Amino acid sequence: MRYSQGFIPTLKEEPREAEISSHALTVRAGLIRKIASGIYAFLPAGKRVIQKIENIIREEMDRTGALELFLPVLQPSDLWEKSGRWGEYGPELFRLKDRNGRSFCLGPTHEEIMTYLAYLDIKSYRDLPLNLYQIQVKFRDEIRPRYGLLRAREFIMKDAYSFCENDSDLDEIYNKMHSAYTRIMERMGLKYKTVEADTGIIGGKSSHEFMVLAGDGEETIIYCPECGYSANIEMAGFRPLMEKEETFKNAGEIEKVSTPGITDIDRLADFLKIEKKYTVKTILLTDEKEKIYAFILMGDRQLNISKAEKFLGKELRLYENSDERYPIGYLGPVGLDPEIEIYADRMLKGVKGVITGANKKDFHLRNVNIQRDVNIKAYGDFSYPVEGDICERCGSKLKIDKGIEIGHIFKLGKKYSEKMEARFLGRDGRLKPFVMGCYGMGITRILSAVIEQMHDDKGIIWPTAIAPYTVNLLITSLKEEQLVGAGEEIYEKLLDSGIEVLYDDREVSAGIKFKDSDLLGLPLKIVLGRKYLDEGLIEVQLRKNGKQFEINPKDIVKFVKDFISSDIKK
Repeated sequence: MRYSQGFIPTLKEEPREAEISSHALTVRAGLIRKIASGIYAFLPAGKRVIQKIENIIREEMDRTGALELFLPVLQPSDLWEKSGRWGEYGPELFRLKDRNGRSFCLGPTHEEIMTYLAYLDIKSYRDLPLNLYQIQVKFRDEIRPRYGLLRAREFIMKDAYSFCENDSDLDEIYNKMHSAYTRIMERMGLKYKTVEADTGIIGGKSSHEFMVLAGDGEETIIYCPECGYSANIEMAGFRPLMEKEETFKNAGEIEKVSTPGITDIDRLADFLKIEKKYTVKTILLTDEKEKIYAFILMGDRQLNISKAEKFLGKELRLYENSDERYPIGYLGPVGLDPEIEIYADRMLKGVKGVITGANKKDFHLRNVNIQRDVNIKAYGDFSYPVEGDICERCGSKLKIDKGIEIGHIFKLGKKYSEKMEARFLGRDGRLKPFVMGCYGMGITRILSAVIEQMHDDKGIIWPTAIAPYTVNLLITSLKEEQLVGAGEEIYEKLLDSGIEVLYDDREVSAGIKFKDSDLLGLPLKIVLGRKYLDEGLIEVQLRKNGKQFEINPKDIVKFVKDFISSDIKK
């Protein structure tokens, strides 16, 4: 494409609302434009990237035997009511009514419709297993859209749903999807990890997330560099690092200590000149019936509410009503209201001589013996791991990294098929619910995740497989007829060879062309300038590492083709 005839409106300045690099660069490079909060238009270059991502995903899905279909965005509420999610999903679900007052939603996902199709048309075990997928726009009414395409209200996803007669067939398809997702990310040249994950609102018995590693990623990943174990921090299993020689001081009698205005652990540790691990924090949670629970853990650890919920088997939230009984910053488990059940993190078992809140403003307690002084209902694993904790599988030290979730696969089992009465005739002549799986991949999230991982201070660094164009051909001066003629000739040669070219023929300075080239980040930059006029050579630069080459014009097509074949993983 000729740049002068295209539509790539680049910007010098970052958008004010951009919090991470990928958001700023998608806007500055002319890939997207904001229409409203969390809603974006894809401009031609951005659309080309989306199409390439979709094509890779289609190829890998088709390779597994999955079949593509296309489902409606608008979904009737009765299907969601039947699955039980109309009330469960919450305010993130876009709800609307038609002119007859019937309720619908804009689909954030398609479990209900897919299961309904199975109910209508899959009758026998002879029709199984079956894996259906689509690429579709989804909607989620985010309370605070941010990070550009990473947390938008409208986004594009690939979602697939498998229907099987037993767990064995589900496992086989699940493993195929796992392999397909791995190939998709490797074809795009991404650094990633596959992690054990929570099933969340989708439900099911197990799941894995595919995380693109990125410093500004939304998710925290725990992994073991020795055995390869990895998990989302919400799900990570670990053994706390407790040095063998480390012992807590024997506790004498409890002593009340004046700590005026000291309401957080960091300041408390500084004030008392102790390490944070010798303090205990107390956090109050409440359930839907307003019953209050207290969870206590070491001061250098953070409470994992998801683990607390699973332990108690109920949804919990932070208790927000503070009064004199529960002074913020001075809560402690000693002398707490006896109606409040107290649950202690496993690391506190046998701990003595620690500092806790005194349940009185401006005071803490010293020499607390957890077993002696606190009425513990139960111990459990309620904290997040930290770097240096121990891998449960091999005993090595765990590491922490940041990532962006771009794919999630679930073993749903019979959750939806039982609720929606989607059954098939089994081999024994009885009706049985389908055993289902669900496999999602965020296409617009991939676009942002790639940029988040692959950029520098100049702009994007596209992997060849999904770059909007492979080559950025530019001439430094339109006033030099020799350069213009050579540019036209090379442009036509590259096009005739099936190579995607963005030919910068604009009447702007060479400096602007170079800056826009780095910003847009195409894999190869071919320059016709002084070197061509003086020596008849073309200058070629690789965007990913800055390497430069001087090429004879007759060899340029071969050079580009060799680069593409070596850079794209099939």
